[in-house]
Amino acid sequence: MGRPMRMRRQATLASLAAELGVSRTTVSNAYNRPDQLSPELRKRVLETARRLGYPGPDPVARSLRTRKAGAVGLLLTENLSYAFRDPAAIGVLEGLALACEDAGVGLHLVPASPGRDDVAAVHRAGVDGFVVYSVPDDDPHLGAVLARPVPTVIIDQPRIEGVDRVGPDDTSAVTALAEHIIQLGHRQIGVLCMRLARDRNDGFAYLDRQQSAHFHVQRARLEALAKAFAKVGVDWSTVPVVERFEHTVDDGAAAARHLLDAHPQVTALICTSDILALGALAEANRRGLRVPADLTVTGFDGIAEAERAGLTTVHQPVLEKGRAAGKLLLSSGDHVKPRIITLNTQLRIGTTSAPPRTLEQHWFGP
Repeated sequence: MGRPMRMRRQATLASLAAELGVSRTTVSNAYNRPDQLSPELRKRVLETARRLGYPGPDPVARSLRTRKAGAVGLLLTENLSYAFRDPAAIGVLEGLALACEDAGVGLHLVPASPGRDDVAAVHRAGVDGFVVYSVPDDDPHLGAVLARPVPTVIIDQPRIEGVDRVGPDDTSAVTALAEHIIQLGHRQIGVLCMRLARDRNDGFAYLDRQQSAHFHVQRARLEALAKAFAKVGVDWSTVPVVERFEHTVDDGAAAARHLLDAHPQVTALICTSDILALGALAEANRRGLRVPADLTVTGFDGIAEAERAGLTTVHQPVLEKGRAAGKLLLSSGDHVKPRIITLNTQLRIGTTSAPPRTLEQHWFGP
């Protein structure tokens, strides 16, 4: 047998300092505080480190010493791919990443798939604080985050007393949209909404489910619609609302199909997101319905795809939402009251909304 290969012992901070004839603080500063060294000295330290195989300061040891992880955790109770697939989520993620870049910290995604109660990912996350993005108020991962002794900022939902939050005024935004639909003359309306709770429902959401929704944003939007239409004599209990658990264009199309098959008299579909509205437009096209001549369709978010489609929608600044949440978290200090940032929204009237056609127009129209 040949002689066993001898592994070269990895250099340490102390051995590198001895090799260079400098202090261990000087070596550490070359990595962590380069402004403390001259460019020539830092270059000599790094070149010697590469020659000796020194990998740099141990980040785990450093975090134990400083009690700082140097990262922000983003809790997203969706599959990880959702953050890179959903346009609104992408905008929020980009804004949060920009805030982290400005502060020189990392971003740690903590995905928690719907229906899973295992909160180990939250406990394991080495972060200095959490941004919670749009979760239900009964989600166990939210409870695990709030139990951690680190600052937390919530984007959109839920509303938790004493916790910082960033988001639009959904009630006023949807009220403005509802008033536009009402002024056009629509009374036979239907609604497509995102999931209302952690349990799966791909069908009609009746009043009891709407009123007990654990997703506060969806509940607020439905309540705003109900109040606005009640003022013009529409009994909300007669308005069909179809819920979809997944948030894709295909699910929006399926929801529109479900609703229009059961309620063909509907003249306007109000969707609580642009993604669902884009699906509704696809289904209207499949059925040969002209938008807006035969069917008005509206959304919420103001994503680029909606703008290209000419969708009437509520625009919210999703990138600024993520950036504002990051800045709020990273500037967290001693404050007596929770800090709430309410972002402005804008009703953008596109080419997908118009007055409903009369019976005569439907019968004799082209």
